[in-house]
Amino acid sequence: MKFSSALLALAAIAGGSSAFQSPSLTAGKTLSNRVMMGGSSSALMAATMDTTGVATVVNGQPTKRKKTKKERLELASKGLQVHVIGLSIHHAEVEVREKLAIPEAQWNEESNRLCLTGQVEEAAILSTCNRFEIYFAASNAHEANARVMEYLAERSGLPVSVLRRNIFMLEGDDAVWHLMRVAGGLDSLVVGEGQILSQVRQCHLHSIEEDGCGGKVLSRLLNNAVAAGKRVRSETNISKGSVSISSAAVEMSEAMCMKDLNLPFSEARLAVVGAGTMTRLLITHLASRGLERIAIVNRSMARPLELQEQFPDVEIEIVLNDGLWDVVGRSDIVYAATSSSDYVIDKGLLEENGLDGGRPLMLLDIGVPRNIGPDSSEVPAVIPYNVDDLKAVVAKNTAMRQREMIEAETLLREEADSFSGWRESLSAIPTINQLQERANMFRQEELKKCTRKLSQNDNFSDRELEAVERLSRGIVNKMLHGPMSHLRKAESVEKKQAALSELSSMFRLDDEAGGRGRGRRRR
Repeated sequence: MKFSSALLALAAIAGGSSAFQSPSLTAGKTLSNRVMMGGSSSALMAATMDTTGVATVVNGQPTKRKKTKKERLELASKGLQVHVIGLSIHHAEVEVREKLAIPEAQWNEESNRLCLTGQVEEAAILSTCNRFEIYFAASNAHEANARVMEYLAERSGLPVSVLRRNIFMLEGDDAVWHLMRVAGGLDSLVVGEGQILSQVRQCHLHSIEEDGCGGKVLSRLLNNAVAAGKRVRSETNISKGSVSISSAAVEMSEAMCMKDLNLPFSEARLAVVGAGTMTRLLITHLASRGLERIAIVNRSMARPLELQEQFPDVEIEIVLNDGLWDVVGRSDIVYAATSSSDYVIDKGLLEENGLDGGRPLMLLDIGVPRNIGPDSSEVPAVIPYNVDDLKAVVAKNTAMRQREMIEAETLLREEADSFSGWRESLSAIPTINQLQERANMFRQEELKKCTRKLSQNDNFSDRELEAVERLSRGIVNKMLHGPMSHLRKAESVEKKQAALSELSSMFRLDDEAGGRGRGRRRR
């Protein structure tokens, strides 16, 4: 039948489909620090007054309207590139970092402010004590970078010349790789530390909230980064071993307890002199090892009481300085962490208070300046350790973590490539849509001619004509299954781009005429 041959001809050049995912970022290049400043307060006002839905005002604050899922997909498919502009403890002065710091509760509010003028499509802010970073996606890198630099200058009150000396700017794959290293703890001052992963996770969660500006690209990137950070910590030993003085003190006392005291660490009676930040960190690490009780000796009650509130699961005995030697006398391990400029414990004081009788006692000095006199080692059965001893533990563990970085980077690279693959698939959406539109156009043209003739035949009912229409759609969709599968099987970015080019050329998608009317037979 003439209709059947027409449908088969149509199926050979057409297609149906569904939006699918798979992508790649172009090779990232570090942006020049020469950024042109753009935007103005009037532009910001214009954005808030825009009736197209770019921005609205909620509770007196301009807020970017939340885009629909379809709008986010369309934006992402138009070539949104990932960027990051920020500064960290590695290369920025603390005076600059503190001027840009943003409380977590305001991350979304400031992200909306960035996106209001339209140059930045998606944005997410990560602000911690050691870093301030703005991740954003935009189709025009020059305009977007200018907008972010304008925002930084306005917020900090610093001239651009000062900002340029402190910030870094990355785009594309470089920006993706930077975030992966941040989440993995490889960019932290203490390699492998876990707090940054929690902070990146919060950044992701805020970005996908109702008032967040994460969008399709950034929310996917942040989610991948969180997954990458978890993999690094679960599949490598990069987070193992103490790399701070307080955690090293706990590790050393636990490791040496049996050797020095002939006593399991879980049975040792513990005490700490001082109630400052070091003591808080010390109790945090001890609590993670199942600490149930500890005595705190301090000159006042205020700080120990705060620690009691912070650690409700730990039984904390509070003793003022007058009771120091009573506590030392009944303890097996004593940590010293005071701000005193004089020795709190030394040989003379130990002897004076009758603690030279040979009972094993471990002393760990984590104070600077030192709290325990070096002559304490001359007292029988007293085993003192100072900060230098602890630093050796830290150095050993840091070296071990450095070795783990190689394996960690391999895992991070896999996650970065996964995101790049997904990102590249978005660039295929316009081609897929073109293929669908072309297929449907030919299908409807041929179907219109055929149904006009069939409708003149009294033997065909409306239900049968509907069946013919469904048949035409089914043939087109099945014929497109092959090209779509070919795109999905292209594993690398280069292969996906080659496949897109082949399809575009094969079906003449760049030709507006597209073969319209070709194949029509003359009568």
